[in-house]
Amino acid sequence: MNPLLRIKDLSVDFISGSGAGAPTRTNALGHISLSVNKGEIVALVGESGSGKSVTSLSVLQLIPSPPAEYTSGQILFSEDGEKTIDLLKLDHQSLRNIRGNKIAMIFQEPMTSLNPVLTCGEQIKEAIQSHRKVSKAIAKKETIDWFARVKLPLPEKMYDRYPHELSGGQKQRVMIAMAMCCHPSLLICDEPTTALDVTIQKTILHLIKELQQQEGMGVIFISHDLGVVAEIADRIAVMYKGEIVEENSTQAIFKNPQHPYTRGLLACRPINHQRGERLPVVSDFLTQKKKETEEHKKPFSQDIDDGINPATPLVKVDHLSVWFPARKTLFGKATEYIKAVDDVSLEIFKGETLGLVGESGCGKTTLGRALLRLIEPTGGRILYNNRDLTAIDKNELRNLRRNIQIIFQDPYSSLNPRLSIGSAISEPLKVHEILSSTRSRKEKVVELLEKVDLKADHYNRYPHEFSGGQRQRIVIARALALNPSFIICDESVAALDVSVQAQVLNLLNDLKREYRFTVVFISHDLAVVRYISDRIMVMNKGKIEESGPADEIYFNSRSPYTKQLIASIPKGL
Repeated sequence: MNPLLRIKDLSVDFISGSGAGAPTRTNALGHISLSVNKGEIVALVGESGSGKSVTSLSVLQLIPSPPAEYTSGQILFSEDGEKTIDLLKLDHQSLRNIRGNKIAMIFQEPMTSLNPVLTCGEQIKEAIQSHRKVSKAIAKKETIDWFARVKLPLPEKMYDRYPHELSGGQKQRVMIAMAMCCHPSLLICDEPTTALDVTIQKTILHLIKELQQQEGMGVIFISHDLGVVAEIADRIAVMYKGEIVEENSTQAIFKNPQHPYTRGLLACRPINHQRGERLPVVSDFLTQKKKETEEHKKPFSQDIDDGINPATPLVKVDHLSVWFPARKTLFGKATEYIKAVDDVSLEIFKGETLGLVGESGCGKTTLGRALLRLIEPTGGRILYNNRDLTAIDKNELRNLRRNIQIIFQDPYSSLNPRLSIGSAISEPLKVHEILSSTRSRKEKVVELLEKVDLKADHYNRYPHEFSGGQRQRIVIARALALNPSFIICDESVAALDVSVQAQVLNLLNDLKREYRFTVVFISHDLAVVRYISDRIMVMNKGKIEESGPADEIYFNSRSPYTKQLIASIPKGL
């Protein structure tokens, strides 16, 4: 019996450039081989750019060619274990018959994968009817049955809802139903839980595992987080720079990793380290660096705690509410509200890092933005250095903004693609009329770039020329340009690879030790929040569920909601 899928000696190059100059050839995959059996879940793990997605997209021929060129190899698919076909040699029509039918795929971002102008039910029904000759009524019934199987609430009503009416976890369930509706033999999951809360992530992982066992499918599960794949995979293949550097059972990878890169990926996860301890990064393992000096091992918190003054709140919030109209009358009067932040009171002390944690929709981002008056509060007071931010006019607020900054979750949309990064970082200096000459501003920007481990010659480059981790460093440099005393980090490491996340967390701790600013660190990941925070506040449905010292909340939480969040964290084996 043949494996369900065999990738043999596959190499993929990307060719760029046109005109008089010679085209540039970049090797994305180099002679990789991998097999997947029926009823087996094989995880592909590695950082962004390691070749995971190129491998999975190659199976279904979803990479445009050109620019992609398959320079060697075969992708052999054997649904019945006997007859084998090479997917690289199939014509367009044959591939259409296989895509979504024999081999299905769940993509990373469900919002961009679903058609916004069709109801969720119509999209599943279309997938069923495109591969099977069944009536609309039967296709609709099967769609509703699948919505029930993926545990969507009120499956009949979900049929008529549009993607924007669903939460992130519900959209991902719709994508799973779409992938599964034709009973494929092979399912490819490309980072299907990356943007989800830990509780929803755990639910989705269990759902994929349950459906895989019921259907007897083979699964390729792609992730950059070894902790996530430990929950689901039978076997793990670790990818680095377009090659598979290690492959073994999940148990063996976790208990006895052989390759330095695998050891680095396992070591840099915050869950493996004490609060304030410096995180190792992958490069430490690849370059076989000597062990860090005792100075580097010194906990950040020893230095940072010296600057915390618990008797002096920098920010004090009294009975803050932010309500959004849910229903309006014909004349525009609100009759029902969504209480995103509901009568919240808290204090943030000078020099501390306050972690704000909770699931999507709990109100943490709304609270963070309301603190800066990027969202207008419905009621309550926000005192910053004993000054009521809710009572000052726009000019006063504009002058105050040099002291209060925010680092957003997505560095891609936070930067203007038409501005060089030098211009982007110097812009706040111009707006607030800091430093008189262009030359002095440039010197300041170069100094900031070097502070965040970028180079002076990056000044004239544009955002698209940088990786996600580098862009996040640029956004941090821009936030520091005005030397603020208060910074809000809104999910600022959520979309990063675990190794890049470790670098950014180390950087934030280094900068905080140097600049002594106060931080509100917003995240849905309690492991990260516990690592970087002095205190943690847990939000649920617009209210503060629980608060206290970071280790006390993490190890001795009292609230069942907090306990559920902690239990959902992927911890590995």
